[in-house]
Amino acid sequence: MPTILVTGAGGQLGFELMRALAPLGTVHAPARAQFDLESPERMRAWLDRVRPDLIVNAAAYTAVDRAESETAHAWAINATAPEVLARWAGEHDAAMVQFSTDYVFDGRAERPYVEMDTAGTQMVYGASKLAGEEAVLADCPRALVLRVSWLYSAFGNNFLHTILRLALERPVLKIVDDQVGAPTSTQLVADTTAHLLRTLLSAGNHAPWGVYHLTAGGEVSWHGFASHIVRELEFTGVKLACTAGNVQPIPSSAWPTPAVRPLNSRLCCDKLTGQFGLNLPHWSHGVSYALAQLQRSGALRVRRWAHGARGD
Repeated sequence: MPTILVTGAGGQLGFELMRALAPLGTVHAPARAQFDLESPERMRAWLDRVRPDLIVNAAAYTAVDRAESETAHAWAINATAPEVLARWAGEHDAAMVQFSTDYVFDGRAERPYVEMDTAGTQMVYGASKLAGEEAVLADCPRALVLRVSWLYSAFGNNFLHTILRLALERPVLKIVDDQVGAPTSTQLVADTTAHLLRTLLSAGNHAPWGVYHLTAGGEVSWHGFASHIVRELEFTGVKLACTAGNVQPIPSSAWPTPAVRPLNSRLCCDKLTGQFGLNLPHWSHGVSYALAQLQRSGALRVRRWAHGARGD
């Protein structure tokens, strides 16, 4: 059984990857004290000791706006750390998975982006992730780079949880309506990654490693995504301060942020679905599943009680 390193196991994607990759081999998720992504020496020492056959890098600096002022920190985690991992992997004939983002593109195209489109971005976060991609592809012959978009899950800090919290507290939500993409669950990304790795690792010298886009099917704006979440919550019976009809659309110009987000975050996944024979589900299915997970865990019942306890 191969030895697998998963970085960022404490994050929403890393958590799902630990589950999805467990059948493939022995999974290691070292703590920061053992494997500090900002310490190349400590990283290499751990790699030399454990000698993983597969490195799955789910760790990232994802504070998109804060990256504009914390450039060195973002670059160290998103660009330098992947380079260290990829160089070690290349030197030891290990395989590597690097997760990237729709934010490597500037969003000016009028169609979904394909893998061969020229990347270009106006933000530090996107530029650092693009540099990480390039380093991994340059240094590791058996590298899989997966560009994902608008990640969320039933647990962790993400847009779904933000909308749930705000809908409990505020009668009106104003959400950007001119940025379009595909909300993608971390469960879908993790399960698809495991499927791709089974195929690639068994294909030998003919394995189609490289860059692929991986998102759920369909497209929607942030406003449409938020409206859908609120409607689903209403259907489950959660008492909200805001109804779906009070989720109001606004342009990006009305919500300025330090980092300029792309208006078009759509990624074409035809290369991945064609190469690996997959059918990626519509983004709305993942939302329903995530909310069902929350309901089964008791989180929605707790939130319903907490909201009523405030006398609303």
